Amino acid sequence: MTPSPGEAIQRVRLPVVLGLTDGLLNALTLAAGSLAGSGTPVGWGLAGRVGGAALVTAAFTVMVADYAERRAHLVHVSRELSLSESGRMAATRLGRLALLRSYAAALAACVSSFVGAALPLALGAVFPGPSWIVLALAILALSVLGATLARFLAGQPAIWALAMAVGGVATTWIGIRLRIA
Repeated sequence: MTPSPGEAIQRVRLPVVLGLTDGLLNALTLAAGSLAGSGTPVGWGLAGRVGGAALVTAAFTVMVADYAERRAHLVHVSRELSLSESGRMAATRLGRLALLRSYAAALAACVSSFVGAALPLALGAVFPGPSWIVLALAILALSVLGATLARFLAGQPAIWALAMAVGGVATTWIGIRLRIA
């Protein structure tokens, strides 16, 4: 049974939002020194390394969290149905479907995280100029993501945008203090 477009979007909404946010925050944390002008110059290598780190962490984190949530749901349903073994449903076709959907969620998150991390840094490699412009673009991207989410979730776009921007600035400040790159 093929999911409707609305169902497909619902399945990947959380992993995509998580991935984009995670990627942008990874870029701001890991490359903060470069973006603030005190580290190595922003280039393709830095974009690839930070994007790769974001991809791996997002894939692992989302896979573990999503699968744990799906397995917990199956265990709960098994208990509600008074099945003799609490993990019985997890060993069925439903358990395999849960694993497959968790892989799909992890894939969506890792692609989104890579794009969120590597794209702003790649722009810094493509367009020469002060590295703080990349910093501003990444924080602006977080703001736009926040405003977009607010529109979908009946929230206040200005508040969501501001909250995401504040999170980006705070993350950048932490990254500068850590002096990773």
